[in-house]
Amino acid sequence: MNAVRVIFSIFIAVLAGQTAISAQVPLPAGGKDEHYRIGYMDVLEISVFRHSDLNIRVGINPDGTIVLPRATKPIQAYCRTERELKAIIEEDYKSFLKNPYVNVVVVEQRSQSYGVMGAVEKPGNFFVNRRIPLLELLSFAGGPNKEAGSRLLVARLGSAAACRLGAESAPNPEKFELMNFKIRDVQEGKRNLVMEPGDVVSVLESDSIFVYGSVKEQGEVRIKEPRTLRQIIAAAGGFADSAKKDSVRVFRQKPDSKDWEEFVYNIGDIEKGKVDDPFLMPSDIVAVSLDKFQAILKKVTDGVTGGFGNLPILIK
Repeated sequence: MNAVRVIFSIFIAVLAGQTAISAQVPLPAGGKDEHYRIGYMDVLEISVFRHSDLNIRVGINPDGTIVLPRATKPIQAYCRTERELKAIIEEDYKSFLKNPYVNVVVVEQRSQSYGVMGAVEKPGNFFVNRRIPLLELLSFAGGPNKEAGSRLLVARLGSAAACRLGAESAPNPEKFELMNFKIRDVQEGKRNLVMEPGDVVSVLESDSIFVYGSVKEQGEVRIKEPRTLRQIIAAAGGFADSAKKDSVRVFRQKPDSKDWEEFVYNIGDIEKGKVDDPFLMPSDIVAVSLDKFQAILKKVTDGVTGGFGNLPILIK
């Protein structure tokens, strides 16, 4: 449980006062998913045929292991399927049992969750034990509400709650992505994304541009009409004394891509009329700093997905 909390500790509160509902979404017809991989916060029920003294209900330790009665050592459960873990436990129990038969069931699937927050009808944390598209996840949250703007962001943190197939080690929360979509494109099927466990979707109330670094008021600048780079910096309170005006960077996600492109501007040249003051696009990121792009994305994610870990949960 602590391992998961580490991930969401980067989220700062920006959605205070919202009510959230979380739902356990069933598997599609055909039974349970044989490819579901055990993650942090999951609870397992392990039973051994004709050896009830070995039966146990156990949670996953922060290091991804479980400790079982009479096992020779802690057993790695994180990222394994029920069938894979069953085989490993049976092999271990052969040290004191002849032909042990073990059954492993994930009775509480808590790790593979998807968050939806912001301007939706039912923001919250949805536990879904299968891969789902972005549009379907939005439908679980009731879709955008009347306060929604034109865009949404998806934060993918590497992932803290997701289990990479075949991975044996804990996920890396230092590497993550931030993707922006037009809500209408998602609703009309023009853009879509297969979600990964741990993803957080934030439906924005308005078009926004994000400003970080040496400005007086870092964070989100909401816009109702096109704004230029200088106008956005002014809306952020202007430059701080330490600002380097000759290398202001603008990051913009490429159309239909997860990749971002970078533009560098010399504000002095803009002020002197040597180059035009560029108009910015919704979800652009303005960086008045020398921070690496990943560090800048983290700051944007901190502001946009803040408070997610503290949303109240109601399991249906």
